[in-house]
Amino acid sequence: MKYAVIRIKGQQYKVSEGDEILVGKLVDKKPKAEVLLLADNGKVKVGKPTVKGAKVKIKIVKQEEKGEKLYVQKFKAKSRYRRKMGFRPLYTRLLIERIS
Repeated sequence: MKYAVIRIKGQQYKVSEGDEILVGKLVDKKPKAEVLLLADNGKVKVGKPTVKGAKVKIKIVKQEEKGEKLYVQKFKAKSRYRRKMGFRPLYTRLLIERIS
């Protein structure tokens, strides 16, 4: 099984060919992924900090996608103070086409 550990926008993801992943919203049209680890049928290459010559081909499936709604609540005792806010983070959906 072939897989790689990549870094996009400071977060790491374990991916293999054909996977779809959600990353924080990307502004640029061509995302850059740094390959930190590459495994192919039991042979593992670990980068220092990246693996030289390793590339991951990525395609943007959906530029902007909303995540699940998160709620933030504030409360102060004995003063009748309560606040509830909600927000939905924005993501970009990526397809991993090829690992080489």
